[in-house]
Parts: sequence; structure tokens; C-alpha cells
Amino acid sequence: MDLKQIHELIKIVNKSNIGEISIEDKDGKVTIKQKEEPAITVAAPAPQVYNVPSHAPAAAAPVAHAPAAEAASIEPVAPKADNLITIKSPMIGTFYRRSSPDKPNMVDPGSEVAPGTVVCIIEAMKLFNEIESEVSGKIVKVLVEDASPVEYDQPLFLVEPA
Repeated sequence: MDLKQIHELIKIVNKSNIGEISIEDKDGKVTIKQKEEPAITVAAPAPQVYNVPSHAPAAAAPVAHAPAAEAASIEPVAPKADNLITIKSPMIGTFYRRSSPDKPNMVDPGSEVAPGTVVCIIEAMKLFNEIESEVSGKIVKVLVEDASPVEYDQPLFLVEPA
């Protein structure tokens, strides 16, 4: 096999989806392998989480320049007392306050919780994960709207320890 034939084979292999070709004749053996393309992984950027501090009194109306959809989902944050404990999300997913739409909320402000009490459900990849309280006390505030996305380590509830 001469050099011109080898160049022709290379062109054919490059234009096709053939990964490798081997040809053997009386003069010898030629193997042509295509270079593997490096795998390109494209990842979507992570959703951004905004913490909006509230400097206005609790009874104040939402800020006028905020979009209506954002204003509805942002609750004024109560001043953090040193004694309040935060229950945080252990995973990324969708936060639900009840086990099904026709059931009552698992906990509401004023509800007493103990270690092992299920406080909410977080859906991740079609799996519903019950989130349990690790502390005893009274729920003071629910920090996330029902059926909204949550991030890892995002605060979900404020608990006044018992």
C-alpha cells in the first residue's frame, strides 16, 4: 500500500463515523484510528437565591419597585432573636408544607415540634423526602412559600427552643 492510498483512507475515515479501520496486505498492515473528541459537558447555572433584608416595619406594604411576582413570594423577615433556631433544607428540591393538597399543613406558626417531628416534604427528582425537626420547640415562622424551590442549607423554619 503506497502513501497516496493511505492518505485517501485517512480522508475517508475523517469524513465518516468510522472510529478505526485496519487493512492488511502483502506489504504490511495499516491501522487508522480517529481521534476521540473530548466530551463537552454543559451545565446550567445554579438558580440564584436572593436574601432581601427588611428594614421596614412588619405592617409595611411591599416595596413599590419590586415586581409583583417577587413581592408576593418575599415575606418580611422578623428580627432574629438570639434564642431562635433555624431548621434548614438538607437538599435542593421543591418545598411542600403538606403531604398532599387535600391534607392540612404539617406545621404552622405556633405548632410544637420535637426531634423526629416531620415539618415538611422536599421533592427532589420525583422522590418525596420527609424533613424532620432535630430540635424541640415552637415554630415561630415559616420562611418559605409552599411549592417553591429551595436550595441546600436554605432556612425553612424559625423555632423557639422549648
